[in-house]
Amino acid sequence: MASDDIAQLADAFSKTHVGDGELSYKGLGLKLDNAESEELVREIEQYQGLTALCLEGNTVGVEAARAIAKALESKDLLQRCYWSDMFTGRLRSEIPTALKSMGSALISAGTRLTELDLSDNAFGPDGVKAIEQLLKSPTCHSLKELRLNNCGMGIGGGKILAEALTECHKQSSALRAPLRLRVFIAGRNRLENEGASALAKAFQRMGSLEEVHMPQNGINYTGVMALASAMRHNPE
Repeated sequence: MASDDIAQLADAFSKTHVGDGELSYKGLGLKLDNAESEELVREIEQYQGLTALCLEGNTVGVEAARAIAKALESKDLLQRCYWSDMFTGRLRSEIPTALKSMGSALISAGTRLTELDLSDNAFGPDGVKAIEQLLKSPTCHSLKELRLNNCGMGIGGGKILAEALTECHKQSSALRAPLRLRVFIAGRNRLENEGASALAKAFQRMGSLEEVHMPQNGINYTGVMALASAMRHNPE
């Protein structure tokens, strides 16, 4: 790396926010590939008692994601993942691989998430498939807030997401600690009536929602009726 690049990277890392169990790289504009990700990975590894990790506003490549995932495998106290807008400029085909690596690490670590934010990542249905196992796993049995705004899920992605949430609720209920999701945000995803109706069935099953935001999805009468019916089963 050129000396100017190293200086710029060092300056960016100097602005890292650390405190209250949270490690935040929000808005630093880091391009994380191989060498560039080493300092970040080291900080994650060395941070004791990590409960929140914010990577918003950077761009994470496949190899960097694998390195970060390796660091996360020992972070069993992690509860909040703020991972929105972290693939700017990456090929759409790269994103599912990166997401799967990081999701698998959370499962391996035995984390119990309460918040997961993957908004503004435009990963499409393939991205939903990449987080499907994470959403079904015990890591998400404790999930309270799920944000997937502007991810381009489409109808297919909406159906995969609905099935994953349903399975998560089924498995967690069998353990007598059912998924109690409170906040669901998924605007600008082209869900249309089919995707909305699939999600409505999952919402009805959960019955724990307090906030649902799904604007700009091409949903009309059929989808709205399905969602309205589901909300009757979510008294809060």
